[in-house]
Amino acid sequence: MATPIVDTFGRKHTYLRISLTDKCNLRCTYCMPQEDMQFMPSKWLMQAEEISYLAGLFVEMGVEKIRLTGGEPLIRKDAGKIISALGKLPSSLTLTTNAVYIDQFIQELKDANVNSLNVSLDTLNETRFREITKRDHFTKTLGHIRLLLAEGFVVKLNMVVMRGTNDDEINDFVRLTLDEPNLHVRFIEFMPFKGNQWDMSKIVSYADLLTKVGQEFEYEAVPGEIHDTARRFQVQGGAGTFGIIGTVTHPFCEGCNRIRLTADGKLKNCLFDTSEVDLLTPLRKGDDIRPLIYGHFHKKHFAHGGHGGFTEKQAKSEYEQNREMIAIGG
Repeated sequence: MATPIVDTFGRKHTYLRISLTDKCNLRCTYCMPQEDMQFMPSKWLMQAEEISYLAGLFVEMGVEKIRLTGGEPLIRKDAGKIISALGKLPSSLTLTTNAVYIDQFIQELKDANVNSLNVSLDTLNETRFREITKRDHFTKTLGHIRLLLAEGFVVKLNMVVMRGTNDDEINDFVRLTLDEPNLHVRFIEFMPFKGNQWDMSKIVSYADLLTKVGQEFEYEAVPGEIHDTARRFQVQGGAGTFGIIGTVTHPFCEGCNRIRLTADGKLKNCLFDTSEVDLLTPLRKGDDIRPLIYGHFHKKHFAHGGHGGFTEKQAKSEYEQNREMIAIGG
């Protein structure tokens, strides 16, 4: 085993998120700019063999969990091949998906020992789903979530909560967890990225989310681990859980163990850090990329990519210098 990836704050990085593509079959406003979105040419993207090699290298360096993201990872024609290859590594494998195509991959996921998936779903209202995603896949998405549960998968529903858009549905999502032990809801604070028209007034904060849930339900905290992004809770008598990913108002940087690899092979040591290291070009030249990886994480800031706090001014002048969310990987 190679030397683990440890930053100057002593955080050991064991969780690799690999974006397979910056393309998606949905057009969610908080993730993708509504105008002038330029997708990467295919030749810029990591090929299946390169993804397998890099994943194996990171596993040698101590990675214990791999998540495939996008865009929508399952729109890649070789997604099944990648899942199969990474499923053979001595690490756990999962993915984040909008579930539109998930029915085509049930057996591949089982063969790769994937037992838990994150599914992005921001509303339980068909009309609102169309407004948020600009697509008509509501019925299919819900049906495929039910299919995953029926097939024995643990499903974590990721809901990006936006004030005035879907915050009136918070307790509807909590209600989903009452009777289904394999269903877990994750409320995500709206985060600033290039082109997504973020502002503070649209955030439903960690505290506000708990207040809203408490108006209808009695709940208690569920013990977690230092690396958890979501603070988890369970309604009394409920089967599943709900959690809050409070990146803006309740950050979890102290226990960060995440590594991000973009679809074009750029290494990011933080979702909000604008600096990146190109691994794909030197890899294709046959160079040893381990020093690049160690060096980049030696420069990792303690929180939020070195930016101060989330304020209206900083979000516009600093955070929007980052890539679009869809070009980073969820």
